Amino acid sequence: MPKLKPATQRARREHILDAAEFCFARAGFHRTTMQDICKEASISPGALYVYFNSKEDLIAGLAERDRSEFAERFAEVSAAPDFMEALSKLGDHYFREEPAHRRIMCLEIGVESTRNPRVGEIYRAVDRFVEESFEKLFARLAAEGRIHPDLDIPTLTKVFSMIGDGLFMRRALDPNFDTDKLVPAAMSVIGRLLNAGAPAPQQTIEKKDRQ
Repeated sequence: MPKLKPATQRARREHILDAAEFCFARAGFHRTTMQDICKEASISPGALYVYFNSKEDLIAGLAERDRSEFAERFAEVSAAPDFMEALSKLGDHYFREEPAHRRIMCLEIGVESTRNPRVGEIYRAVDRFVEESFEKLFARLAAEGRIHPDLDIPTLTKVFSMIGDGLFMRRALDPNFDTDKLVPAAMSVIGRLLNAGAPAPQQTIEKKDRQ
């Protein structure tokens, strides 16, 4: 049998991950079998096991794909001259544009992470990566005088993550979630939390002293 080209191998791997996403979202991690994923992907078990040996391996693949995608989008936010505008676009992607089954799948993996040690390690590694990315960004923006939060940066990042997690969960679970109203409202709250573009307290005091 001729060896597949790397591009073909990557495409097949992505196709299997897409199938796993649908299956995990539809039936849950425990009820989904490897055979279900084979059926969804229209491949044989032998073809599946070339790329993934278990459902945990599939979750690791999904997590790495999500991490890589986030890193790419985050790089645009980090480099943007208007941070809040770029952050709003990022929010639109994850809370408005991303398909519903991906949100449900992420929740399913999150719940499984509380029971399965290996899934827990994978899930928390991605969570740490996202949180650390924002913490470093917030620290840089504060040093540049582009944000002036009242909270210290680690606490600010935790609160920011809690808002994002809450939005993500509500968007996945609430069929009446009003994206057009609630996502901009959440961004407004985040803007106030960051105090983006406002003068630093010391700058305000100095200005008053000169008057």
